[in-house]
Amino acid sequence: MATLGFESYAVLPFFTMFLAIYLIGYFLIFRNWSPKIRPEASSCLISFFHGTPAVLLASAAILSDPNRGFAAANTAFQKLVLDYSIAYFLMDLLHYLVFFPSDVLFIAHHLATLFVVATCRHVVSHGAFAVLFLLLLAEVTSACQNAWTLAGARRKEDPFAAKVYEALSPPFYALYSVVRGFAGPYFVYEMVVFYAGEHGDGLVPRWIWVSWVAVVLMAIAVSILWIWNLWVELYRERTRKLQEKIR
Repeated sequence: MATLGFESYAVLPFFTMFLAIYLIGYFLIFRNWSPKIRPEASSCLISFFHGTPAVLLASAAILSDPNRGFAAANTAFQKLVLDYSIAYFLMDLLHYLVFFPSDVLFIAHHLATLFVVATCRHVVSHGAFAVLFLLLLAEVTSACQNAWTLAGARRKEDPFAAKVYEALSPPFYALYSVVRGFAGPYFVYEMVVFYAGEHGDGLVPRWIWVSWVAVVLMAIAVSILWIWNLWVELYRERTRKLQEKIR
């Protein structure tokens, strides 16, 4: 009889870890912050513990596979990294359902992401290379984005936070634009070319990889619209400050 290893149950301890980090943030680290921004700050805290570690883990899981590529079968290490991300998105989804149940866009984003990661982990035996690489691209800007978000949440109350927010905005916007506007779409193109071709036929059911592509393309489109609006807002703000100095 086959035995189930740790990776078969890894979501639960990972989820417990993210829940503990969230509660520590909410009740201890950010206890003196405004009640309006404590949930968002706690969400950023668990994102700190997911984003950069996920990039490092995904990179290691991909590079440790000598057969890495779109055709490679999922490895035990890769499945563990997928479980790590599943646990994070479940915890952050719970955060939105409790504190921001009307934020349909983010809830839908998390559900769609969970569909992609969970189907790769539990439904098919291939695709981890593609999903982990997409995860890597999605999270490589995470640390900068979380610092920017926390600074933005406090900028009206804390002059130092306002300076950090202003300093981080241009480089964060630039990095985010490159990753989401160029690197992400290019990788999705390569992914479609492979799975739609004869070499990818049968590795991942068509309905699954098409669903993955649809989810990722929608996420990229929303991301591009979001960062475009931030660039426009930054331009208007810098223009206004320049005009005030001239006067």
